[in-house]
Formats: sequence, C-alpha cells, structure tokens
Amino acid sequence: MNIAQLQQKITELKKENDVCILAHSYQAHEILEIADFTGDSYKLSVDASKVKNKNILMCGVRFMAETCKILSPDKRVYLAQPTAGCSMADQMNKQLISQVKTMYPDYAVVAYVNTTAELKTICDVCVTSSSAVKIVNNMEQKDILFIPDCNLGAFVAQQCPDKNIKLLNGGCPIHACVNTDDVKKAKAMHPNAELLVHPECTPDVVAMADYTGSTSGIMDYAVKSDKKEFIIGTEISIAEHLQYMCPDKDFYILSQKLICPNMKATTLPDVYNCLSGRGGEEILLDEQTITDAKKCIDEMIRLG
Repeated sequence: MNIAQLQQKITELKKENDVCILAHSYQAHEILEIADFTGDSYKLSVDASKVKNKNILMCGVRFMAETCKILSPDKRVYLAQPTAGCSMADQMNKQLISQVKTMYPDYAVVAYVNTTAELKTICDVCVTSSSAVKIVNNMEQKDILFIPDCNLGAFVAQQCPDKNIKLLNGGCPIHACVNTDDVKKAKAMHPNAELLVHPECTPDVVAMADYTGSTSGIMDYAVKSDKKEFIIGTEISIAEHLQYMCPDKDFYILSQKLICPNMKATTLPDVYNCLSGRGGEEILLDEQTITDAKKCIDEMIRLG
C-alpha cells in the first residue's frame, strides 16, 4: 500500500469504529492529514472531550493520551504507538515532588501539562506553554514551585516579576540542546529571517528571538506575519507544516538537533494497526487518579 491508500483505509476504519483521531502538531504531515483534530496537547484533549465518538486515538505521546482520558473518562482512549513517551514528563515523579513539597510547604505547585497523570494528582494547577504566564499572574499565591521545565519556568518568571518562582533542574532535552552558536549560524545563513522560538529553549536562546511562544503561537505568528522568512526554533516538523500552509514564505529549521524521537515514533502504519486491533495501547487510569489529576486541570481552566 502507498501512503494515499493507507490514508484511505484509515479514514474508512475510523468511521466504522467510531474513532476520533487526534494528532499533535509535531507528528508527520501524512498523519496530520488523516486526523480529525490537530494542535497542541491541551487543545487536543479539549477537542476530544467535545466530540460524540466513543473512541479516541492519540497520535502523540503518553502524557497527552493520559490528559485525554482525564478529561474524557467515559471514552476509550488509545495511544497509537505505546513506546512514545516524553523524556520531560518522565523526569519527575510523584515521590520526588512530594519530598520537594515538604521542603517548600507554602509554595503552590504549578505543573506543566507535560507531566504524568500520577504527578498531576499532587499539583495545584496545570499550565500549557501558551497559558502559563496568564495563569501564574492570576494565581493568588506569590510563592510558586514550577515543574518540570526550568526554561519555561524562567520565561514565566521573567514575565511575572511579582511572583517568587522556584525552579527545579528539568525540561525538554530537545529544545534545551540548541545554543547561541546555533542561532548565530542560522541568522548568518538567513539574515532576513525572523527567529521564532519555543520557551522550552534556554533563556540565552530566547533572548535572541524575535518571537517566543507555544507551538500554536509560533504557527499563528508566522501565518499572520507580513514577513517572508522565518527560522523556526522548535521541533523540525513545524517548519515543514508551515511550508505547506504558506507556500509563498520560506521556513528554515534552527538546528537539525531539534528532532523529537518520541514524536517521530508514531507512523501511519501504527495508526492503521491500532484501528485494525493489531497495535496501539488503551490508556487505563483508575478513578481516583482521574479525579485527583483533574483538579489541577480544572484550576487551569478557571484561571486561564
């Protein structure tokens, strides 16, 4: 089967099996083409909670499928590729943060959505990269423990000077691997291009950017801008997607290092196999975990 034939089979199977397919923006273009919804992890979870389908198939990583299950406990949620984890989400667990909380008992724990369902059960509020600044500003508490990404946390702290933000040493190793030399090299090659970066990049890289924002923020900025050239400082798939969306503009990747192996783990055949009952994994969370983890997500919605 070629790609078009496989996509046709997937389209037929999802209708037969009452499946809504979600694809994170970092997925391959051929997967985005067969998805019912695309976007960042939180947007996809909200989209899933609103559809009538009884089955949800996540093309992304495990914490995203877990978030879908938390928001749609009555639906069956599947992860297309069971090995697709997230190195950032796996850095900190419930036991570790419980110990840190005893050291900072008066601090409110703000968890980036890129965390496990289990860790969310002991956090006060959840945030996304696009909502973090607004939510932290809206919180009553002044003392905040921000986990797990110290680079996003540093970006939030800079935008929220009235807050006392404590950071731990964690984050996205993919975004954190690019440095100022990479930026200088890219700018020398493309002197007329604007640099758009994700706040998971290090503060010194963020300081050199023309725009810093979430994946969806970067894409919106590039689409709406009257500029014609952009260096994209997030997962390399975004430059490709933007090139399809805006053929009259030019998009360059900041560095070849910005490739996420977990996001690339899911293939079109994985999606087909999951729908055929020969692959994938159903996400199962106990009722208590769902109830406790949902509290910080509900608080995110209230403050955001």
